[in-house]
This record gives sequence, C-alpha cells and structure tokens, in this order.
Amino acid sequence: MPGLPQQRSVTSSVASSLDVPVTPRNPGVPLDLEWVEAVRINRSAVERRVATLRTRRTVKKEWQAAWLLRAITLIDLTSLSGDDTPGRIRRLCDKARRPVRADLLEALQGAQLPIKVAAVCVYHHFIATATEALEGSGIPVAAVSTGFPAGLSPFEQRLAEIRASVAAGAEEIDVVITRAHVLTESWSALYDEVRAMREACGDAHIKTILATGELGTLRNVARASLVCMMAGADFVKTSTGKESVNATLPVGLVMARAIRDYQERTDHLVGLKAAGGIRAARDALDWLALMKDEMGDQWLRPNLFRIGASALLTDIERQLEHFVTGRYSAAHRHPVG
Repeated sequence: MPGLPQQRSVTSSVASSLDVPVTPRNPGVPLDLEWVEAVRINRSAVERRVATLRTRRTVKKEWQAAWLLRAITLIDLTSLSGDDTPGRIRRLCDKARRPVRADLLEALQGAQLPIKVAAVCVYHHFIATATEALEGSGIPVAAVSTGFPAGLSPFEQRLAEIRASVAAGAEEIDVVITRAHVLTESWSALYDEVRAMREACGDAHIKTILATGELGTLRNVARASLVCMMAGADFVKTSTGKESVNATLPVGLVMARAIRDYQERTDHLVGLKAAGGIRAARDALDWLALMKDEMGDQWLRPNLFRIGASALLTDIERQLEHFVTGRYSAAHRHPVG
C-alpha cells in the first residue's frame, strides 16, 4: 500500500479543484461568416500534437490517483440505453452521489472530500426519476433532446422537447445539431437553429452535440464549433456516443482551440464536453492532459469541461483500488447502474 505521504498528496491535490467558480453564460455574438470561412486546419499538425500527449505529460502514483479523482468530478454519468428502467436510473444516481467506494476514499485519506460526478445524463422519460433520486445532492440532471441522436424530427417538435425537459426539471440540455447544415455549409441555418434552441432552454445550460464523426473534416468541426458558440452554446460536445466514430483527441484539440479563439475574440467562456467511447482511465488522463496543456487549469473543472461516460467510472475506480492495494479487482466490484 502506498505510504502516508503519498495519500496526503492525493487529498491535497484534489481538494483544491473542488471549488467550482460560477461562470457567466455565453450570450453569443452575431454570426460572423468571414471568421467562419477563414478557419483552416492542418490535419497532420493536429495529429502530431496529439501524438505527443503521452510522451510530454505522464502522471504516476499519487498524482495519477489525484487526477483520476478529479476526472470523476468531470463526468456526466450517462445512461442512454433502450432498456433503461427507473430502477437502473436510481442506481445510477446513487453511484453519482457516491462514485468511489467509501473504503477506497478512506484509504486515500479523502473521506472528507465531496467527490461526486458533474451531472447525470438521461432521456427525457427519466428526468423525474433522476431529479427525485438526486434531490439535495447538488448534482444537476442533464437530458438529451431534439430528436437525439439523429436530430431529424420536425424543428418545432425539437423545441417543444427542450421546453418539456426543462419543465420536468432538467438543468442542462444536450441538443443535437442538424449535421446537414454543416455538410452543406449552411452556417446561417445552423446559427438560427442553435439560437432558437438556446432560447427554448431558458435558464438551463445548452450543450450542442456536433456528432463530429459525421462531419467529414476537422475544418468542419472547427467551423461548426464556432457557429454554435456564436449562437450562445454553453458547451460544445463531440458526439452522441451513437456514431461509429465518437470522441477522439484530434477532434478535442480542434474544438479546444476553437473555444480558445472564441474566448480571445469575445471574452466569453464556453465549455467542452467529450463524449462517446471514453471507457478507460488512461483515456480520461489523456483528455485532462489535453485540456490542461491547451486551455489551462481553469478548464479542469466541471463548469468548463465534462466527460460523458458510464463505463469510465468503473475503470477509474479499479485503478484507484490498484493504487491502494496493489491489486486489480474485477469490474463487477464497481457497478455503475
């Protein structure tokens, strides 16, 4: 078992990251087509930069344990299966409240830390169940909306879906954009769509899902990110998790730099949500390293960075148990839902 000094390092490293500042919402700006059309992406340079992540920044031992605990606080714990039930959602919410087994936190001398996930993400049908199960926890319910995952239902129906989810208690709405607007470079149509969705969200935060695996090019990813931010998105999100290609680090780098460009020009902060296919603790560490290198420590808090996942939490807890005991445990010892 790691020595006591290492355990104290874990606790102190995580405690400083649990104070989440209130971030003013992105109000959006008028659509700037010249800015959008000027975007250029050097794919080979992006891929070279991403390839250096694991060689340039590696965390070990107590620092890895601290980063993994921080990663938990960034997770939108998600269940979007056709066979979801109220019982499964309640178990998911219980895990959201207590994502790490008490004995592991005790061994890390972190029992006093308020470790919990950033949000619980469900279909509209389960908003009431999740809201009731999370009452008093401070964990918001996020709902996928607007004809998720394809986003091809009638537009007024998609807006009504948003309003219904907000009325049911969702504090965050994950919407899907019309991919055809990006593929046909119909930027005004995309801007108007997201602007209307933001208005329908009211006080609920809006995360715009780009479905990057279906956008064709990294340039399209960057341009779609910019248009969504101009329209007032609080977060830009990589994927629904239902595409054949979901969150990848090259896409994350391009989106992070679009966010940085937007902030530099407008002084508005926008978050990034990586979702789809992030299942291993090692993957989460790579995403944290990317955000720290590109955006700084400010983006390692749930007000500005999220990871949409479910199986990821199981692997993180397994890695924490290995840090404490020196042994890996079976996944069934760390059920999520």
